[in-house]
Amino acid sequence: MTEQRNLKKLVRDRAARTGESYMTAHRQVTGRSAAPAGGHRDSALLAGMLRQAGVNAPHTGRPYSEAMIAGLAGGIGFLYATFAYAGHPTMTIVAQHHPDPWLPTALEHLGLPYDQRHSTSAAKAMADLRVLLADRPVYCTVDRTRLPWQRDAHPWTAAEPYGVVVTTAGDAIVSVDDGRGVNEIADDGFVAAWTGHRKGRHHRLVVGDDAATVAVDLPSAVRRAIRLTVGHLTGPVLGHSFDVNFGLSGMAKLAEQLGDPRGRAGWARSFDGHLDRVLRRLDECLEREYTAPGATRPLYAAYLTEAAPLLGGDADAVLNAAGHVAKAGAAWSTIARLACEPDASARLAELAAAVDEARSLEVRAVEALAAV
Repeated sequence: MTEQRNLKKLVRDRAARTGESYMTAHRQVTGRSAAPAGGHRDSALLAGMLRQAGVNAPHTGRPYSEAMIAGLAGGIGFLYATFAYAGHPTMTIVAQHHPDPWLPTALEHLGLPYDQRHSTSAAKAMADLRVLLADRPVYCTVDRTRLPWQRDAHPWTAAEPYGVVVTTAGDAIVSVDDGRGVNEIADDGFVAAWTGHRKGRHHRLVVGDDAATVAVDLPSAVRRAIRLTVGHLTGPVLGHSFDVNFGLSGMAKLAEQLGDPRGRAGWARSFDGHLDRVLRRLDECLEREYTAPGATRPLYAAYLTEAAPLLGGDADAVLNAAGHVAKAGAAWSTIARLACEPDASARLAELAAAVDEARSLEVRAVEALAAV
């Protein structure tokens, strides 16, 4: 709390001295304008919130790494689904762990306190936000399509949760960190985005005041998180027929539909006339949207490598899995690059074979992790 107040004073003093906006002064004081290249957005945001709360990892005595946070939130997953929006067929892949909410999952595995709130009244939510911001940053779920710097987001993402961290609220201006950069937005603009996410209207989350005093059993947290990841890759996830789209099953379905040249569900037929756009979407989903590059696999491999020494006799199995996951990440990035080639629409069978290879690597990783 004291650190957050001191940071705000330093930023305000610089802004007053230089005439810079609060956003520019914040970047100059903290040296942070965006998540590290190749990072995972929500993991970077939570790592920053824990750092500002004074929470350090017990195995290093330093702030939690983005990789550790990503793994504790569930790390990797796979959801593949096709649908039509405004008459245009398309598809989406969520390559990170899904559907459990990212921040609460990581915090619960660590046993760290947090406060999560919703409000129907925008005025009351904004007043509460300003009170919370006196001591700490606040994670809020918004409709990303209403953020000025996200105007090019796909319209259907309006219904999907998109988290940002509000760092300050000045005179009718809110500073918002979306994990890629810090942006200023007028109060009414932020409220419109905050209200626009109807399923989680005015959702806000803060790390508990006493989080820095909690004794974390990190080996147990790591084991619980690995168990969750393995469970969601092998299924069931939701407990009904849609589970065929998750995990290893979802990867097999993607490979099958990519490689089917004549079937109604095959990409060649179902996306006829839209195939180039859908292939670009494949790249987007594996490298940027709700993921980190390489379908989040390189980041998860880094988590396993960092976590292995904590797990005693299971360390070798975890490092073995990390090797397979890293190779899978490289395979998914190769698939993304191939999807962007000018002749990609004529190479669907090659794409299908590449997905099968990535899946086989993940099967080996799951086999190694299942024992842990």
